[in-house]
Amino acid sequence: MTSADSPSVRLDVWLDVACLFRTRSEAQHACRSGKIDVNNQPAKQNRPLRAGDELVISRPYGRKQRVVVRALADRHIAKAEARLLYEDLTPPPTPEEIEMRRLERIYRAQMRPAHAPDKRQRRAIRRLKGRD
Repeated sequence: MTSADSPSVRLDVWLDVACLFRTRSEAQHACRSGKIDVNNQPAKQNRPLRAGDELVISRPYGRKQRVVVRALADRHIAKAEARLLYEDLTPPPTPEEIEMRRLERIYRAQMRPAHAPDKRQRRAIRRLKGRD
């Protein structure tokens, strides 16, 4: 089968155009990290993607996003049109998952420092780390 028989687009380009990742480099990193499966096989960023392929994207907190490719595009389009490029088969989150995410956000917000360290504090941190 040649590319003339069925059109294809690079996986990382399509993920970016379909607005599933913010940038193409972010999509490439996800592919290199093994977070993208195409038709139940780990996929590299240069894999040709065709209409009908099923993608499973590993998202934070163990969520898996299931997507079926409906159309191809290799240039940026409006976000509303980009959503028509795929069908999202991901089940809605359960109430337990929603609560877990809420608690995780609260925890992370409390762990974040209130402000950036000033010059004296940065010097103290460097001394502690042994980088004088």
